[in-house]
Amino acid sequence: MTPNRRPLELLEPDVTRGLVARFRLTALLGHFPERQVWAAFMFINGLVSIGLLAGLAMLTHTPMVFPSLGPTAFLFFFTPTLPTASPRNTIYGHIIGIACGYGALWLMGLHHAPPAMVMGVDLARIGAAALSLAATGALMILFRAAHPPAGATTLIISLGIITKPQHLAIMLLAVALLTVQAVVLNRLAGIDYPLWAKRVPSPAP
Repeated sequence: MTPNRRPLELLEPDVTRGLVARFRLTALLGHFPERQVWAAFMFINGLVSIGLLAGLAMLTHTPMVFPSLGPTAFLFFFTPTLPTASPRNTIYGHIIGIACGYGALWLMGLHHAPPAMVMGVDLARIGAAALSLAATGALMILFRAAHPPAGATTLIISLGIITKPQHLAIMLLAVALLTVQAVVLNRLAGIDYPLWAKRVPSPAP
């Protein structure tokens, strides 16, 4: 290691350890390095969670899967104990993102316009994208509901990729379904994962 170079700070695979212990699969850790088992867990869980939602999208012909679900799933199963990964922040964050994205479309008169990838980017589209992201960030601060993937959700809408009101409701349903899976798996692994929001312990008197 180069002198004066600090080692990388690595997260601990608490979810994987919990699942291995719960299902008495400790032999896995005797045959494979813990980080490889963790990587396999992330691979399988990402494949199953997004695969199920994509299957529902195919069967219902609705946007049940969209790009910002990816980073949401990553937070759920990689850093589940962070406040940004709590069900409360996730649901509120995406609600804020959806509302700001759709509101920006209306303000700029783009709610019936083709998506930016079809019509290109003009001043109205720039305004919608910038306003939606700025409002999403501000409201997440005001409501104490930080969830970075919601920044992608608002851009998906303000750029015109998904704009129909019924499809926006489907997006929120997909977030809720992914959140339920996170609660089940993290609790199964013995993680202190909140059903809604993580409470900060009260200071000792």
